Amino acid sequence: MAASKSKGMGIKTSVKSGNFRPTKQGAGMTEKGVKAYRAANPGSKLKTAVTEKNPTGKNAARRKSFCARMTGMKKLASEETKRDPNSRINQSLKRWRCS
Repeated sequence: MAASKSKGMGIKTSVKSGNFRPTKQGAGMTEKGVKAYRAANPGSKLKTAVTEKNPTGKNAARRKSFCARMTGMKKLASEETKRDPNSRINQSLKRWRCS
């Protein structure tokens, strides 16, 4: 049972399981993955990406926070990852519409 779970998330973390998007589709978790995670981790408040064009209120704040956090992670990444438009970090920043 423990072999099918990885990263301590309590769910399968492969793209094949349907819980995560492939890199070409923007990386990150799918709605199915979020539901599976919340079922495996009661009390979790995990949500999917804010992909709307002009979010307001709490969604705007979530996007701003995510973009700031991931931009900082990108600075720590290798030069090859920073430049690769198909890296998971760049694809997720694109999906969240971080500028």
